[in-house]
Amino acid sequence: MDKHILLPLADEEAAGLQAGDYVYLTGIIYTARDAAHKRMYEAWEKKEQLPLDMKNNVIYYMGPSPARTGRPIGSAGPTTASRMDKYTPALLDMGLKGMIGKGRRSEAVKEAIVRNGAVYFAAVGGAGALLSRAIISSEVIAYDDLGTEAVRKLEVKDFPVIVVIDAEGNDLYETAACRYCKE
Repeated sequence: MDKHILLPLADEEAAGLQAGDYVYLTGIIYTARDAAHKRMYEAWEKKEQLPLDMKNNVIYYMGPSPARTGRPIGSAGPTTASRMDKYTPALLDMGLKGMIGKGRRSEAVKEAIVRNGAVYFAAVGGAGALLSRAIISSEVIAYDDLGTEAVRKLEVKDFPVIVVIDAEGNDLYETAACRYCKE
């Protein structure tokens, strides 16, 4: 089922999503990859302020290529999400409501998704140039020294994703594989 969601991601919206739903996100999302996650986690451990409020926000695991003339961002394809798994439960406990990436997640992340009523979305890997068309603006807000891994604030319009793990813990990678094996 196709759904259009305005961000930030409200608790009710997240709770209403089901694994397999096609979703179009409009609003603000943030980018962060491995190095930025490590810095945010270390800042949290030291009780320092994070570069963004996690509450009801969505983080896209992505490091863009350079923008072409007239565009806000270059190719913007997803990064493998499992690389952020050791930091993700803490961010979810801080109020992070959604993540966008590709690939499977650990059991600890799945448990944190359920515990916090969050959702994990997948963006199509290899379609970064197409995905960048849904990005209206891009601004580095933290860790500029990390280059493509800096934290960015993106404004998106109808950014296409698929719900992979919903707030109840249903995992599309598992259910789709089971369904395929039965046919």
